[in-house]
Amino acid sequence: MNRRRTTPVSVFVAVVLAAGLSGGCVARAENADPVTRTFPFAGTTLNVRANDVPTDLVPADRGDVGVTRWFDDKSPWSDVRWRLDDGVLDMAASCSVIANCDARFGVEVPRGVRVLRDGEPTELRGAGE
Repeated sequence: MNRRRTTPVSVFVAVVLAAGLSGGCVARAENADPVTRTFPFAGTTLNVRANDVPTDLVPADRGDVGVTRWFDDKSPWSDVRWRLDDGVLDMAASCSVIANCDARFGVEVPRGVRVLRDGEPTELRGAGE
């Protein structure tokens, strides 16, 4: 008699694959509710580190930096961060283990501020122009 044993790992893999293949469980940033945060800013140069998350940078008539985040998360193993410290706006959304999440950021930068993307000069584009 040849019996197959189901291990906890194989059950976990099967559940994750089934969840990932079903259309209703795919994370998409455009489905997420936007969350906005404002960061005080008095500098002349802003370095934006988006850590491979799609990010729109737009000029705005404001004295602070406004960030909107769309983060759709279908798993408990994800992490999102956004902070402004010493002229560096650091934003990230990551999924670890086997996770299903998607993110996008929109950043409104005060007009006249020089903007860098990962330390390299960049142009502001978008609806704020």
